[in-house]
Amino acid sequence: MTRPEPAVVLPPIPAKRYFTIGEVSELCGVKPHVLRYWEQEFTQLKPVKRRGNRRYYQHHEVLLIRRIRSLLYEQGFTISGARNRLGDTREAPPRDQDAAVRFSGAEMQSLRAELNGVSAVLAEALNNVTQGAVAESTTGARTSVDDTD
Repeated sequence: MTRPEPAVVLPPIPAKRYFTIGEVSELCGVKPHVLRYWEQEFTQLKPVKRRGNRRYYQHHEVLLIRRIRSLLYEQGFTISGARNRLGDTREAPPRDQDAAVRFSGAEMQSLRAELNGVSAVLAEALNNVTQGAVAESTTGARTSVDDTD
């Protein structure tokens, strides 16, 4: 095993279907040439290739790359050791992709903040609609009273 590096806080993974190699590089803190090398070393890592052989990674592959990064850079495993650890059935991620989604504390905080923001916008919109309806009903009531005079 090599000398481990301290853990790095990685950015949250956006909710989208495909990621380019540049996006994955930023999300995982690994350079694109390293990602291409890992594709040769880890058989589980198979991004979809489209349009001129461009790589598109899915969410579960980004999670796998983060796991590989952790094994190699933070826990000090060699490529061979990381390959063995990933192949170990006791440590293997669930086959169901939905079940494989796990969020870090920072990712959860980011999602919670985003949801709170959306909730606040919706509450304000509902309040505006409600106030508009009340204003219309009171204005309508006055005009009907004024019309009877």
